[in-house]
Amino acid sequence: MSDEQRAQLRTLLRGHEEREIPFAQPGSMTRVYAIASGKGGVGKSSLTANLAVAMAEMGLAVGLVDADVYGHSIPRMLDATGAPTMVEGMIMPPSGYGVRVISMLPFKPGGIAQPVAFRGPMLHRALQQFLADVWWGDLDVLLLDLPPGTGDIAISTAQLLPGSEVVVVTTPQPAAADVAVRAGTLAEQTHQKVAGVIENMSGFPCPHCGEPMDLFGIGGGQLVAEQISAALGTEVPLLGRIPFDVRLREGGDNGRPIVLDAPDAPASIGIREIAERLGRRPRGLAGLSLGITPAGR
Repeated sequence: MSDEQRAQLRTLLRGHEEREIPFAQPGSMTRVYAIASGKGGVGKSSLTANLAVAMAEMGLAVGLVDADVYGHSIPRMLDATGAPTMVEGMIMPPSGYGVRVISMLPFKPGGIAQPVAFRGPMLHRALQQFLADVWWGDLDVLLLDLPPGTGDIAISTAQLLPGSEVVVVTTPQPAAADVAVRAGTLAEQTHQKVAGVIENMSGFPCPHCGEPMDLFGIGGGQLVAEQISAALGTEVPLLGRIPFDVRLREGGDNGRPIVLDAPDAPASIGIREIAERLGRRPRGLAGLSLGITPAGR
């Protein structure tokens, strides 16, 4: 393409306005979910990747921001490690299984092993560029895989995407649940809504005797939902319990989500049910500009 053709394509796709985050505009109909956790190791990224693929399988247009700038892992999980296409400074993201993906990975000259040494302001700018400089198209759902905890990225997400909703991931272990509550109650300070809680690594039937096994404890998800509800003064539901399944981990390692490779597995069924619940929620008109003015009397 010539320089003129590339400029025309950029104008066609993005218009003339620069650095505008489309999902932060009053007229945006995209559902934005920030997937959060209090600590690492609860399977948040694996769940986020599988939720995105499950929503894409439902026929929704889905985008996924790997907002864990230091510990990005989504590209490998979705086999979307290719470099994005650059058009006049606009980033065309690669796709994996129908999901448009952006991550810090393609912007590191040293590849996956190169560490990211960013302070807070640089993290904010990186997230802003992921949202404003990437051509996402007309998305039904945008998911953000946040880093664990309540630090810079969690706060920047609330600032850049004030209409985003938080989904908290925890394990059944009460000690993990205590930490996860903080990720949800941060919403009181950032003025976000908590869409719900997902309990990952729940009990599963013993392969020998069929009796339920609770490797990581019992009841953590419900405990987190109840405590966040009490802190925020609003009902925060437990969206679902995902049974422990080693194939969920294996799928993350080999780039084949479990919802595709083992669609009948209890974990896949649970993930798809949550995807239906979040992906099919209608977006209300509150705060949207209807483009009409009252007729003069």
